[in-house]
Amino acid sequence: MRAVQVVRLDGPDAVEVAEVEEPTVGDGQVLIDVEAAGVVFPDLLLTRGEYQMKPDLPFLLGSEVAGTVREAPDGSGFAAGDRVAAMPVLGGFATAVAVSPELVFPLPDAVSFDIGAGLPMNYLTAHFVLETRCHLAEGETVLVHGAAGGVGVACIQFAKARGATVIAVVSSEGKAEVARAAGADHAVLVEGFKDAAKEITGGAGVDIVVDPVGGDRFTDSLRSLGDDGRLAVVGFTAGDIPTVKVNRLLLNNISVVGAGWGAYASKRSGFMRRQWDAMLDDIAKGRLAPPISATYPLGEAASAINELAERRVTGKVIVHPREH
Repeated sequence: MRAVQVVRLDGPDAVEVAEVEEPTVGDGQVLIDVEAAGVVFPDLLLTRGEYQMKPDLPFLLGSEVAGTVREAPDGSGFAAGDRVAAMPVLGGFATAVAVSPELVFPLPDAVSFDIGAGLPMNYLTAHFVLETRCHLAEGETVLVHGAAGGVGVACIQFAKARGATVIAVVSSEGKAEVARAAGADHAVLVEGFKDAAKEITGGAGVDIVVDPVGGDRFTDSLRSLGDDGRLAVVGFTAGDIPTVKVNRLLLNNISVVGAGWGAYASKRSGFMRRQWDAMLDDIAKGRLAPPISATYPLGEAASAINELAERRVTGKVIVHPREH
């Protein structure tokens, strides 16, 4: 079969399309014929050797997919012909992949394979950040940094599906349009976002801040919170890891919570499937659906990954393994 291999740790341009053996199904795995694969930030990090998982070279790339089950073991809950999304972690940029049943999720008939391939990582993350860690309640106000990115859009859509008001923080008017299209009630520029959030909330402050960016905006994020507010630390795409003066937490009774979804879920069998099932109705009805910004054939996987490297993504980039 055709698949994308990482042959050197030189970044996206070090990936090659090669003919490899089809996966053999073992340990009760589900064999999936892949129709679409989502490109995620860990894929980029893996090409550079910067991800916490460091597989031996050469290895097959691709963290999330959607397709049709070819073969499934008894008791897995899946059967040949089922439409599914899945998180193989490695090997998804290929025409077939074998995945543990715990990382395979039913895909409603009304949801395209492209949409399905863009759901697992970002939307399970959004559910974890807002539901599990921040205990989002209907009627609360959520401020989302990096709002035009994959996690940002997922958080906007999830918060709206749960009855929240959303303030999207973006770096350009073009990205503001992406955030509004995802359902954000307000879109504000990074410069001055704290004052804008205070004005929008009538001085009360927001209930939750979702921060996958970090860097020098962290302190103003804390200042944007109202009483009993929660700031979720999701990542540090700005590069700098901020620090917090804990007196700020004491004075306004606010919380800073870590939101490391992968580490949490990997220790709890069945957690991801329970998350998926909790979102399934919203997925089926289109309330949770990543905007597709670009699609690439398998032979142009390097260009697809470079979209993330060059920070040009406003939505989801998809690879089609069956297209040359």
